[in-house]
Amino acid sequence: MSLDTLFDQVRQLRAEVVQEADRHFVQWEPYIAPERDHVRESGHNLAAYLALRQHDLRPLQRELKLWGLSSLGRSEAHTLATLDAVMATLGQLIGRSAEAPDRPAPEVFSRGESLLSNETERVFGPRQHRRSVRMMVTLPSEAAHDAQLVESLVMGGMDIARINCAHDGPAQWEAMAAHVKIAEQRTGHICKIAMDLGGPKCRTTEVTLAKHTRLRVDDVLLLRASAPDRHPEYPNQARCTLPEAIQQAQVGHRVFFDDGKIGAVIEKRIPEGLVLKITQASAEGDKLKDDKGINFPDTPLKLSPLTEKDLRDLPTVVKLAHMINYSFVQNAGDVKLLQEEIRRLGRACADLAIIAKIETAEAIRNLSEIIMAISGVQPCGVMIARGDLAVELGFERLAELQEEILWVCEAAHVPVIWATQVLETLAKKGRATRAEITDAAMSQRAEAVMLNKGPYILDAMRILNDVLKRMDAHQHKKFAQLRSLSSFRG
Repeated sequence: MSLDTLFDQVRQLRAEVVQEADRHFVQWEPYIAPERDHVRESGHNLAAYLALRQHDLRPLQRELKLWGLSSLGRSEAHTLATLDAVMATLGQLIGRSAEAPDRPAPEVFSRGESLLSNETERVFGPRQHRRSVRMMVTLPSEAAHDAQLVESLVMGGMDIARINCAHDGPAQWEAMAAHVKIAEQRTGHICKIAMDLGGPKCRTTEVTLAKHTRLRVDDVLLLRASAPDRHPEYPNQARCTLPEAIQQAQVGHRVFFDDGKIGAVIEKRIPEGLVLKITQASAEGDKLKDDKGINFPDTPLKLSPLTEKDLRDLPTVVKLAHMINYSFVQNAGDVKLLQEEIRRLGRACADLAIIAKIETAEAIRNLSEIIMAISGVQPCGVMIARGDLAVELGFERLAELQEEILWVCEAAHVPVIWATQVLETLAKKGRATRAEITDAAMSQRAEAVMLNKGPYILDAMRILNDVLKRMDAHQHKKFAQLRSLSSFRG
């Protein structure tokens, strides 16, 4: 391809991107409050990036690479500036500079990184412990009465203490928060408090398994909205804690239990509930216990993301938290619902961050509007809830999806939490798998990493801290940093 043709292609691409980006941004502009005016710049960039990524850029990338030009692969944080720089260079090479935009100043390219860094600090607190990625750690119940444990976690590198409102209660949460503040004073380290709203999470309860206490492929399970009772045809039964899911699911829809360990298909509906045929289980069968998650990936559940329990919990959450991890958020209307409740409780949104937990296909589709609805009003973050995402959209798609979420959030200058099963085996059993170490290294591309609780949590924090510090020298987002290789002889 000639340079003239390449120039014309990039010019046409840029024109289409600008036109489509303007259409996107007009829809988001009403979300932006006057005091969050800086979000306009991020919103424009997000709109431009989404418009750019509507095109299959691979042929163009190959041509640009052959001429030693930017292949647009690092355009997330400064999309139009990247296109302008490419056009300016091409124009200079072929004598058509008058048709190209002015070359962007160097500070334009660092502007997006600065906006992301500023928002990361607003949400997660300052950079500490000689690493760029913050560490979020889930507090166990013992943290309510063991101040020394909390201090050990803060000393070990915990930047954000996560309190899961699905467990314990307001008195315990207040005690945990008090211990975090004491630990801050004693260690000199800042530690933010994040609180998870439970949301309308479907879980098992009152599980009754008649055969070998395990479910095997081709077994039948009756999933009910009410308490199980004796039924000669269906000895295996369980109650779903969310009756609405039973009502909305349809024959042929898939159902998964316990983070996808057990899979089933709805064969029929009877007055008592849904008759499921087990289609996925290990060869020896799998136990199904109470309080295990249930996913309905084929059922577009119409549920409020704020349950009655969430509304009871919110006064305590609003009083204690620096950020709210918002479960089951699926669109901008869900965001507005929580923002209205926060205001009703007398807390200013401006100093309370919302972390959107992305865990469904609907949330993926609406990610950009969720981001703009939050960030237009208050500090915003995104959590990649990899456990639920894998079950909802398929394990084979998880790597692809987490990459795309990272890209979109970088374009919006919004920080990301890499969550679910990070160093899980190490935290729970004391020894990490090789795959977990690689996963922990990949998490450096996010702004924060979440560890779950476990008896070996301090060991997991120590390993993660070391991995993140090492990866800081090698990788920044998608950009490989070419420090000198010290492990090889020339």
